[in-house]
Amino acid sequence: QVLLVESGGGLVQPGGSLRLSCAVSAVSGTVFSINAMGWYRQAPGKQRELVAGIFTSGASTSYADSVKGRFTISRDNAKNTVYLQMSSLKPEDTAVYYCNRISGPTYSWGQGTQVTVSS
Repeated sequence: QVLLVESGGGLVQPGGSLRLSCAVSAVSGTVFSINAMGWYRQAPGKQRELVAGIFTSGASTSYADSVKGRFTISRDNAKNTVYLQMSSLKPEDTAVYYCNRISGPTYSWGQGTQVTVSS
């Protein structure tokens, strides 16, 4: 069984920054390193959406248009961890953020981490 634990969310003013982390456990380092991973978010009343993805070595990334240029996804395969650096945050970024695979069956979803952007 794979456990995903997201952390790093909080309340931040518009224009601020946050760094999210996602620890992936019960997966060997080799298995984690070959999985493309991503960050998703779900705002109240909306469907979960993929906002950023990172492929095996970390050299290739992709972003939703809504976050391009503001968010940066990265990974540390030695630590089985995925990160999301968020800057220039906007109120519309308010959501619960989750990480998971972006290809093949998803793992069981973690609890997510709440990000609230408000003055």
